[in-house]
Amino acid sequence: MNIDNLNNLIELFSLQANKQNKKDIFLEWLNPLNKKTYTWEETKNNILKLSKIIRENIKEDDRCLLVSENRPEWFISDMAIMLSGGITVPAYTTYTEEDYKYLIEDCEPSLVIVSSNEMLKKLNNTINEKKFIKKIITLDEVNKVINDLNIIDKNKYLDFNKILENNLLDEDKMHNNKLKRTSPACIIYTSGTGGNPKGVILSHGGILNNLVGASDILKPLIDSRPVFLTWLPLSHSYEHSVQFVQIAVGAKVFYAEKIEKLLENISEAKPTIMTAVPRFYQNLYNKININLKKQSGFKAKLIDATIRLGKKKLFNQKLNILEKFVNIIAEALVRKKIKKQFGGNLKAFVSGGGALDKEIGEFLNSVGLPTLQGYGLTETSPVVSCNPIDKIKVETVGPPFKGNQVKIADDGEILVKGENVMLGYWNKKEETDKIIIDGWLHTGDIGEINPKDGYLKITDRKKDIIVSAGGDNISPAKIENMITNESEIDQCMVYGDKKNYLVALIVPSKEFLREKKKINNVIEKINKKLTLLEKIKKIQLLDENFSIENGLMTPTMKVKRKKVAEKYKYQLEKLY
Repeated sequence: MNIDNLNNLIELFSLQANKQNKKDIFLEWLNPLNKKTYTWEETKNNILKLSKIIRENIKEDDRCLLVSENRPEWFISDMAIMLSGGITVPAYTTYTEEDYKYLIEDCEPSLVIVSSNEMLKKLNNTINEKKFIKKIITLDEVNKVINDLNIIDKNKYLDFNKILENNLLDEDKMHNNKLKRTSPACIIYTSGTGGNPKGVILSHGGILNNLVGASDILKPLIDSRPVFLTWLPLSHSYEHSVQFVQIAVGAKVFYAEKIEKLLENISEAKPTIMTAVPRFYQNLYNKININLKKQSGFKAKLIDATIRLGKKKLFNQKLNILEKFVNIIAEALVRKKIKKQFGGNLKAFVSGGGALDKEIGEFLNSVGLPTLQGYGLTETSPVVSCNPIDKIKVETVGPPFKGNQVKIADDGEILVKGENVMLGYWNKKEETDKIIIDGWLHTGDIGEINPKDGYLKITDRKKDIIVSAGGDNISPAKIENMITNESEIDQCMVYGDKKNYLVALIVPSKEFLREKKKINNVIEKINKKLTLLEKIKKIQLLDENFSIENGLMTPTMKVKRKKVAEKYKYQLEKLY
């Protein structure tokens, strides 16, 4: 399939659906209470049926809000909205009532698709007071609780399953000739580590452009039909674009039940490829490390050899005859067991949505879990670059994708130009003009490009740099990664802008909640590896995690620095 020649994402699905065996399972939800499967044919037919209803309730380019956990109906709804000429506006299920109010008032959707009764309760008050919302489609049946929701106009509410049952199939409609590569496909609101989120308008061509690079990365990993396990929120640009990669490679897609059941879901789905954010890999690194440290004698020596030889292979260093023999044993007794915990078929993890710590990247690759770090932003549809499987350089984010120009500004900022760059921020021309200058998107990230191989390396984040009282620039992310790589510490935020020294808020691991002395020892050990300016002088232990629920973390598991600093203002100031 030549992706460069496609006009829109509907065309992509239509071509692949016609090419695949129509009876093969395409989408499956691993929710035991609502276990659903959709073949390629069923997926296509349901998109057509839902699109018929949507078209009756929206005009071209109307926004359609989609609030749902990951499930097959998410995909069907997204495709049906685009087929109808609408623009999908995905929203996180973890948002508060106020967040939804802001989104709805900002993008003024004509139609809302909402998954469950729980979600509907959060949106209900705002939905009822907005006259521009013409229809609400619920993925789950709401009749049982409809009276509790204070719904004014019950005729506005349509049940997804009843739409599919009652609608006659309209053949030969799996195309929309009005959709061009420059047409908006979705508005994805940035999760944002501070302030109100901005709506990023992504085009059909921008996402298709991304698929060309993604397909190049996946080609060496695919020798049969690939299997994906989707668990990151589809409302995030990273996973949202991954669903189109899944179409392009003709994958079978499993939707995880929930994050707490992820390891069980991995065993069941046996994925070929898994995408995740750095926080997932950090937790994985700590869990595997804790188990490995429990070993002694021959096992401990074999584990050390596995990691050492794995790193040598990663760095393309030659193994001698003895090392080759030991590596074969390590492959059979250590790496194979670790792979089995992930279903046994995993060809690669792909890391995005933030910087992956170099130590974690080296460790995972050496123990038999190939991990490809990439780089991108919501504003770039979202991928800019990624490491290929045959030449992984863990300290980098790989070479830029085709059709995507990258250069470094005089101040070190990474600039990106290409079809993948957003059309702009919704209703925010001034902010769009500030970030896109002469076609170049100013990413806010600091980096460098290796002149020999073109690999991009991220060295800092402009906005996250701490400027000390003496005017020195300090990267908190580097220090935080070093701290949270220790098994005693779960989370950390380094603080010290315009201050004489750095301090840190520390959330210890459960086993070390009351172990202040041990935590201090860990910080002392890390301080020895840091420069004088980077050393942590004082710490404050916290007994509450930074989480999505308490508003201190974004849905992609990044700490909201501003919110944390506000909440713990008193404790932070006491450290000075």
